[in-house]
This record gives sequence, C-alpha cells and structure tokens, in this order.
Amino acid sequence: MEEYIVSARKYRPMSFDSVVGQSALTTTLKNAVKSGKLAHAYLFCGPRGVGKTTCARIFAKAINCEHPREDGEACNECESCSSFNEQRSYNIFELDAASNNSVENIKALMEQTRIPPQVGRYKVFIIDEVHMLSTAAFNAFLKTLEEPPSHVIFILATTEKHKILPTILSRCQIYDFERMSVSNTIDHLKMVAEKEGITYEERALEIIAEKADGGMRDALSIFDQAASFCMGNLTYEKVLEDLNVLDTENYFKVIDLAIENKVSDIMVLLNSVISKGFDGGNFIIGLASHVRNVLMAKDNQTIPLLEASEQQRRHYQEQAAKCPTRFLYNALKLMNQCDVNYRQSSNKRLLVELTLIQVAQLTQPADEDAGAGRSPHRLKSLFKKLISSTPKPASQVAGVGTNTGGAWRTDRAKVATQLHNETPKPTETAHATPESSPTTPKPRIKLNKLGFTFKELRNGPDKIAEQEITITNSHEHNEFSQEDLELQWLSMCNRMPQSLTGMASRMKNMRPRITDYPNIEVIVDNQILLNQIQDIKSRIKVTMAQALHNGNIELTLRLAKAEEVTKVLTKREIYDEVRRKYPAMEKLCAALDLELT
Repeated sequence: MEEYIVSARKYRPMSFDSVVGQSALTTTLKNAVKSGKLAHAYLFCGPRGVGKTTCARIFAKAINCEHPREDGEACNECESCSSFNEQRSYNIFELDAASNNSVENIKALMEQTRIPPQVGRYKVFIIDEVHMLSTAAFNAFLKTLEEPPSHVIFILATTEKHKILPTILSRCQIYDFERMSVSNTIDHLKMVAEKEGITYEERALEIIAEKADGGMRDALSIFDQAASFCMGNLTYEKVLEDLNVLDTENYFKVIDLAIENKVSDIMVLLNSVISKGFDGGNFIIGLASHVRNVLMAKDNQTIPLLEASEQQRRHYQEQAAKCPTRFLYNALKLMNQCDVNYRQSSNKRLLVELTLIQVAQLTQPADEDAGAGRSPHRLKSLFKKLISSTPKPASQVAGVGTNTGGAWRTDRAKVATQLHNETPKPTETAHATPESSPTTPKPRIKLNKLGFTFKELRNGPDKIAEQEITITNSHEHNEFSQEDLELQWLSMCNRMPQSLTGMASRMKNMRPRITDYPNIEVIVDNQILLNQIQDIKSRIKVTMAQALHNGNIELTLRLAKAEEVTKVLTKREIYDEVRRKYPAMEKLCAALDLELT
C-alpha cells in the first residue's frame, strides 16, 4: 500500500512560481537572486500557514543553485539542488526556536557559522518561530547577526513580529506575508482536488476556504478531513455537517425576516439553530459579520472588502438592495452590544432573543394608535404651526432677573393654551394671521440668559448697531450700593454664554466701583481685553441697568495704570507675606513640621 502523505506536505510549493498569494514578495526574492544582491539576514513575518518557511526553503535552494535560471528559480538539477531535494544538504540548517531557545543552542549555532560550506556559496540558517528565543539568546545572537561571516545568510520566520527585539529587527530585511484570500484558496483546492480525483461542489470549497481564515495549510488540512468524511465527493451539506458550520443561508433568512418584522419566524429559526448544538453567542457573531458584509456590498467601492466568491458577492448585493443603510448600522450596533454583554449575562438565550427582536423592530413604523399619543413627528409639525401663527414683535430686548422671567412665563402660558385648544383642522391654525403688525419691521435682537447675544455683536455681518440697544427701564431710579453692584456684576459674568467663558472668567476678577453715583467705572488690566469688552459695552450697560433697577447709570471702561495692576503672587510669595505679617506662623510650621508643597 502506498504511503499516505497529507496534502499540506504533498503539495508544498517547490518553486517561487508555485507559491500561492505572495506574488510581490516572491518577485522581490527572485530579483535578489538574479542580481546577486543578497542581504545577510532576512525576516519573514505573517500569520500561520501562508508560506513563510516554504519560501525560506525555496530561497535557500535558489541561493546555492550552481546554475540558476534566468528568472531566478533554482535549476533542480545541480548537486546543490539535488542534495536539498533529497534532504541531505549540509549547507542549509533549520532550527526550531520554540524548542531550542536557550543561550547554549544559539552558541552552538554560532559555532557552525565559522565553517565555510563544502559545496555551494553560502551556508543558510533558517530559524523558525524566532520570537520564542529568550532575551539572553537574542542578545547572544546580536553580534553574529550584525556582522556574520561572508558565507552565512540568516532567514528568520515568525508569526509575532512585535515580540522580537528592535535591535534584531533593525539588522534584517523584513518581508510581511499576506493572508490568503478566499478566491486564491479555492483555486488551490480545486487544483488539489483534480489531482487527487476528488469531485466537489464549489460551495463546499467556499466553506473550507472561509473556515481556514487565510491559512493555506489549514485549508489543506480541512480539505483532507472533509474528503475522508465525504468519501471523495465533497458536497455542501456534508461539509457543513463534518465541520459543524452553520449554513450562511440562516443569516440571509434572519435579515429578510427582520426587514419584514416577522419576529415569531425569527424565534423559530433561532430555536432550530440552537437545537442543532450551535452556541447563541457564535450565532450573533456570525450574524454581525453577515450584516457587515451586506453593508460592504451596498457600495461598489467596498465590494472588494468582501472575502467571498463571486457568486456569494452577488447574493450579498441582492440582499443589500433590500436593506436600508440605517437599518444595517443600527443592527450592527445592537449585535455588538449583545456580544459585549453575552459573557456576563445569566440568561444568554434571552439576551440573544431580545437582540433579534430589537433588530426586527428597526424597520417597524412608528406607533400611531389612538391611545399612544402624538408621535414626535406630529408634535414637531404642530410646534412649527404654532410658531408660524404667533405674532412677532418688531424689536425685543429682555432684561435680567425678574423682568425676563415674567415674559417667559407669559409666552409659555400662551403656547400651552394654544396646544390645549387645538382643533382637528390644522390648516386654520397654519393660516392664522395676527390682528396687527408693524408696517416697517426693525431688526430683531436674539436673546439669551443675559438679555443679549454676544456673538451677534462680534460677528461681522450680524453686528447690530449700537444705537439700537437702549435702556428700556429709564423710568426706574432705585438706589444701589457698592455691594449690590459687585453682586450683580458677578451674576452677569456667571450667566454669560459658554462661547465667552474665557472673557467671563477675566471679568469676574474685575471690581466695578461707583465713581459719581450712579456712574460706574470698570478698570481693565490690558488693552486686548479692553477692546473686547468695549465691543459689548452697551449690552453690559443695559443688563446692569435692568439688574440694578436704575436706568440712569453710565458705564466707563478704563485701562489700569501700572500701580493699579494687581500682581499675581506665587505660593512661596504668599507664604513669605503671611510670615512677615504674622511671625508666629514660622514657629507654628516648625512645631508641626509643616512644609510648603
């Protein structure tokens, strides 16, 4: 009986051209062989099963080939190639760093580098899984790797480049291997199946390629397993049964049912999936990946991101045409939340069911039953009609404190009354017109908590003329004290809009004072701040007049003199000042062993 060899070894590439999915990398290596420009150290990085060690062996054979071909491939006829193919070459050494990771192993390897090759030009050392070397072994390897003998070439291979010391990385030419695409894997499996005389369905090979997750060695191992189970006839159903993989048609059905809001059918489908032994969490993860693929299929630019066959891509595009984009976004969000909470949930199945119910309700229209009240859309349109029917005053300046409160309560009461008296005919409300309106409307002043908007004054096109801002309470002459003035000034600063927080904080440090009652003077520390406050001077004056209930006040802004500027003291200066005024302070600090931090 002929000895059985697994497909991963039997169909291992023996030349650069037979390597699958790494065309750019193999072309670079062949050009290096043709030109004779070889580095002393190479590092091959990438996921498992993509051809790192295979390419290292092919490269090592091509380097020592006595009669290389014009394209950079080995001739496979010379003594060096024959000895390599028969696994009796003394010029190519392989070391598994996972089991030989000590300093002694590396030192023994370094001893072999001193001996020149008997046949060929180079001694090639292939170190697989190099990231498993200990730190001491890496350090012992550094010097030889940096300045090896001229007849030595190192080829390192790893799946975890981030674990390798930066000093090692800087001494190597680094090649990053790509994951195998689904289409490349399917094509290679077809070739193997034809050579082995195995019949297949293309959908069955798609399942194997997706299960391999970008690794050709994994794909060939799964292929051998499925071929044994199916007795040489790979069918879609048998491969699903053998690999215990959930049929992707279930995901298509769930999305179709969710679009139609058929919650009960989704629950029945979920029950059948769980009864077959599939985990609910894995089902949600698979469904989320499916929704992501449908989302990618909606745009021609993102279709290449689908790792699927051409037939499967068309299936995704058909479903994408039926799914709203917002539905897909929200469904992905719900499934991600379910995945995050799944491990901590006490009732995992209920969590999955609730998630699927929420997904099915994403496309359900808003509830318009009589007892459900008005929907947000209807309320929004109702407010628009009320606002359009409300008479607009020609100009409006609101005060601060009690004056603005009364006006706001009155307007709110009017709106509430109109909402209460709404008739079923919205057209009457929409076409209502005020009894009287001014013939020449004046520019309106938008209001905020202060009674004015700073942005309108400071933004060029929206700037409002100073003469339009007048004191509306000139008939009030209430007396106020310095304490009242400072209190209302601080209150005004606290209520300034968030966009002027910086100016408000600096205005809080100012102390307005009464110079010639009821005139007010404010001393500003610097010219820039003075210019900024000067822009809103009339607004501040109106606000303070209303807050102090005195319409005769005058506001003066003045730049502080040198002696009037308050010096900002450091902690040490404050401490020295207190100690100077109170000598006992130093004794207290010494007694309690206190220090200034």
